[in-house]
Amino acid sequence: MKFLVVTASDFEGDAIRTALPPGAADVLAGGVGPAASAAETATALARTNYDLVLCAGIGGGFGPLGVGDVAVASTIAFADLGAESPAGFLTLPMAVAAYSVEPKLSVELADRSGGRLGTIVTVATVTGTAARCDELVARYPDAVAEGMEGAGVAAAAQRHRVPFGELRAISNVVGPRDRDAWRIPAALDSLGRAVAAVVA
Repeated sequence: MKFLVVTASDFEGDAIRTALPPGAADVLAGGVGPAASAAETATALARTNYDLVLCAGIGGGFGPLGVGDVAVASTIAFADLGAESPAGFLTLPMAVAAYSVEPKLSVELADRSGGRLGTIVTVATVTGTAARCDELVARYPDAVAEGMEGAGVAAAAQRHRVPFGELRAISNVVGPRDRDAWRIPAALDSLGRAVAAVVA
């Protein structure tokens, strides 16, 4: 099985490469955000045939997940794609704002990685307040993590008809921004182990 693993950054990619046997997967640092990740993933898929595309990285976790835990997407939701209104956030009927991971695949990814299944939300702006966190949880009650690339990777994979998934190792709790509470090295260690378990 030929894997493409898409991260946002080189340091996430390096953590995964270190944990994988040589040649086990192609690891691509596609850039931060849904636009960059979509473009880089689509380019890679146009050049090479893959059996599975996995968006993987560190991210914020929604309770009860904590630092070092792993979140696995059953759905990847583009939380910023919509419209504001006096009644709250509205989805756009003509836009694709959610990508369902094939159920059997999502369960297998969770089983292999030891992760918790749920919605991983893709945002273009990292959540930094309790109010924004509460809004996301209200819209996505099963949210397990927040990232910035999943919807872009999913859109590209879907266009190329390649199965896709998303996995996030938790570095911090979603909510008020507190960089001192982030535990990036611990999350990177967890990320490497989780992706290695999936690829194995």
